[in-house]
Amino acid sequence: MIVPTRILGVDRANFWPAVALAGVLLLLLAGGVIVTYNEQAYKDAKTQQAEAQSRILASTVTAALAFDDRKAAHEYVNALAVDPQIQVAAVYDANGNLFAAYSRTDARTAPPAVKLQMSIDPISRRLERYGILALLVAMASLIFVLLGIAQRRLAAANEQLRRQGVDLAMANENLRAQIAQRENVESALRQAQKMEAMGQLTGGIAHDFNNLLQVIMGNLEVLQRRKLVADDNAVRMIGAARRGAERAATLTQRLLAFARRQPLAPKSIDVNKLVNGMSELLHRTLGESIRIETVQAGGIWRVHADANQLENALLNLAVNARDAMESGGKLTIETANVHLDDAYAEANEIRAGQYVLIAVSDTGTGMPDDVAAKAFEPFFTTKDVGKGSGLGLSQVYGFIKQSGGHAKIYSEPGQGTTIKLYLPRLAQEEDVPAASALAGALPQGQLDRLILIVEDDEDVRAHAVAMLKELGYAVLEAADGTEALRVLDAHPHVRLLFTDVGLPGGLNGRQLADEARRRRPELAVLFTTGYARNAIVHHGRLDPGVELITKPFTFAALANKVHAIFERREGSQRTAASR
Repeated sequence: MIVPTRILGVDRANFWPAVALAGVLLLLLAGGVIVTYNEQAYKDAKTQQAEAQSRILASTVTAALAFDDRKAAHEYVNALAVDPQIQVAAVYDANGNLFAAYSRTDARTAPPAVKLQMSIDPISRRLERYGILALLVAMASLIFVLLGIAQRRLAAANEQLRRQGVDLAMANENLRAQIAQRENVESALRQAQKMEAMGQLTGGIAHDFNNLLQVIMGNLEVLQRRKLVADDNAVRMIGAARRGAERAATLTQRLLAFARRQPLAPKSIDVNKLVNGMSELLHRTLGESIRIETVQAGGIWRVHADANQLENALLNLAVNARDAMESGGKLTIETANVHLDDAYAEANEIRAGQYVLIAVSDTGTGMPDDVAAKAFEPFFTTKDVGKGSGLGLSQVYGFIKQSGGHAKIYSEPGQGTTIKLYLPRLAQEEDVPAASALAGALPQGQLDRLILIVEDDEDVRAHAVAMLKELGYAVLEAADGTEALRVLDAHPHVRLLFTDVGLPGGLNGRQLADEARRRRPELAVLFTTGYARNAIVHHGRLDPGVELITKPFTFAALANKVHAIFERREGSQRTAASR
């Protein structure tokens, strides 16, 4: 911005003082003109007043002159003494002789027939009348002078700042921007605090639900697996009850995802490959009325996340998009490498850096701002009663946040919705082990593989004991950590410690496992929990080397998990022995 240094030929620094001086001079000139005009008007008024009094006196003494009545004439003239401004009054006859006279100063002149002389106020009294005017002029002059001085100093300070590279207008604009940014950050912080409080509540509820569901689903599974009920109606009822329990388990998992209490098993993921692998599932789920399009960037970075949970998140977004396009439409899944700068990161409470973007867009009804602001909150839904739990987007939000990422909604009514998921780039590539699917019959246990189950919930413990015995394992049980250590000391052949993470009595599952391994270094440990606890999960991820099966677990899941642990442990022992 170019700032002029001269205004109308005057230096910028001296312009306003010059204006102030000119204003003072104009005030003084105007005051002088007013005084001169008033003085002349005053004198003219006095002259006119004297002439009027003379005409009145002449008309009064006319009769006295006609009848040569000097006494009457003197009375008329002396009556003028009541007016202090009349100095001399005289009446002359036709021959010019003094007929009657009055004088405050005994002055005698050769007047006409009637002479009247009035005094003019002294200069001191006349100046009193102009005192207020003079005071106003002085005050106005002082104001002009002070304004000029202040403006000169301000101009000098502004010039100094300008020379230092600081522009006041720019500084003011920057201040406004900082205030707006701070308001945005405070709003985001309040939203984050609200979501965190809701997460703690839902996490606690989900923990208790998982223990209940473990007992319910486990016993229903036993009835189905052992075919203890022969009646067809009863079989259907058991099947319906189990499906309802599985739906409850899914809702509970969504609550845990929102609360960021689900234990994640992250690994290196190629996002493009994962999206391509979901193609058939998405087409089958969304139906023929929804056209699916993918826009994938080349050279996409790998991310470190739980593949199953990421698939669930994308499926949730796709289902929400389908519900927003009742008459059909297009769903677009886009991937890209992006860099989030410091300004965006600070405004959204995330770390700046490199991220992989997955954007899911639809051509549906869209959302107004107030709805979009609440879309990630649990149990918030715009669907009719019975058509949505309000947990789909909250699960996505919780999973992305737990994975160190960021989720953002962009939507306008009638213009569709775009939900962007940002996952941090994996700094170092990891070796991706080939997945091995367990097919066929469930692996059976062996009686020499002794397992100690530690669970404070009596119903859950009894169910787990029954499951492992049915698989063919020898089982011991304990209700807390202290009892478990006594059992371990009494039974040196225990090969696997299967313990809940949350235990009463002063020792949690992790502390129990550490003490057990201190006494028995070769002991394998399998944890179970209804939700992720800090004892085994940090930053949303399992600690290295931790084996975990989450509640509610199925018969097949437990069978495969326990068998895999024994096989890996014995394989490692054989390898070590061969060396």
